[in-house]
Amino acid sequence: MKVKPILTDKQALAFEYLKDEETNEILFGGGAGGGKSWWLCAAIISNCIKYKGIRALLGRSKLDNLKKTTLNTFFEVCGQWNLTTPKHYTYNAQANIISFYNGSEVILKDLFNYPSDRNFDSLGSLELSIAGIDECNQITEKAKQIVSSRIRYKLDEYNLVPKLLLTCNPSKNWCYTEFYRPARNNELPKHRKFIQALVDDNRNISKHYKEQLSKLDRLSKERLLFGNWEYDAADDNLILYDKIVDLFTNQGQLGEKYITCDVARFGQDKTVIMLWNGLQVEQIQSYDKSSITEVAKAIQDLQFKNEVKRANIIIDEDGVGGGVVDMLPSCRGFVNNSRPLKNENYQNLKTQCYYKLAEKINKNEIGITTNDIMIKQYIIEELEQVRSKNADRDTKLQIIQKDVIKNLIGRSPDFADSLAMRMYYEIDSNYGRYFVQ
Repeated sequence: MKVKPILTDKQALAFEYLKDEETNEILFGGGAGGGKSWWLCAAIISNCIKYKGIRALLGRSKLDNLKKTTLNTFFEVCGQWNLTTPKHYTYNAQANIISFYNGSEVILKDLFNYPSDRNFDSLGSLELSIAGIDECNQITEKAKQIVSSRIRYKLDEYNLVPKLLLTCNPSKNWCYTEFYRPARNNELPKHRKFIQALVDDNRNISKHYKEQLSKLDRLSKERLLFGNWEYDAADDNLILYDKIVDLFTNQGQLGEKYITCDVARFGQDKTVIMLWNGLQVEQIQSYDKSSITEVAKAIQDLQFKNEVKRANIIIDEDGVGGGVVDMLPSCRGFVNNSRPLKNENYQNLKTQCYYKLAEKINKNEIGITTNDIMIKQYIIEELEQVRSKNADRDTKLQIIQKDVIKNLIGRSPDFADSLAMRMYYEIDSNYGRYFVQ
């Protein structure tokens, strides 16, 4: 069975990338109404029709949202192409599988990063021929990588190359760092393609849709109507987003060794230990649950192995961290709400250190070495939330409170806090030599 879909110019370009032997990942991104989801479903359906017995995945962060939105588009495409049930396909809502007349299947999948399945073991030994993820900005980069690793089924039989199809609206996350920014800078690897489409690129959209988008708030309109990836999520951000991303390719100035540690306090909080060489983070350790004895030992092991001066170890002393400080005499205890150094105009020491951290990051003076994509994502998300508070008032400089950040990102900014503590030594370079407080 053959179909000839009526495509927009951007959709036609995306279909061309489906046929080549160089492209493995296609991100169809842009504003709302650009025809992204339609293209995704059409690409999955056309492959299932063309190749007998293949297995496709159609995923989204939450299965419920997929069924309420993307799946409706899927059936709409089927209707436009005169594909009917049960003649051409059947849908098993309990098993979440769409089966075509030629033995090809589409598996509907939930790709949310559940705490109980951080490694996406639910995907098991699933083997796929092609995969599509709608609104991929709502899933983690790790989820995307694992789905991509499963694309190997019947590829040799049909002489195919792996294809991962992605759609999203402008978002400041891995979609931005891995696709949009490299494409903007003409640095996108050959195996990746980025296509931007706006509502004006879709001649099939309702004439009223653009009018509705124009009534959105400023930031939403920038993203969804104009497809602006460079939008500022907030005017009070202390750190530029691109500079946060650059942390993982920067080389910070090397120098003395330091250790910073943010000790977990409650529930989902993480203990984060960082080893620094000057302004370069060379190692990051994180623990979900650890006793103060275990944390102290981890710091001590890191200290001895890397010959770090005890005076160059700084630990969050608030809460249970005080116990760790007690076990490591001569290290520095960091009290968040203590007075800022040198009587500078900050609400407290924590605020002072975060402002210094922002300054260093914006100047590309700090680098972070890590191959863990989840840690990288955590750091980016947390640093993006470093914002000034009451910046227009003639008062001491402040940042938004940790509880606010926890509500925004769903967890404590433990990695950012560990980064900020290192700034203590940049503000007072004499600590450990002759500084007396």
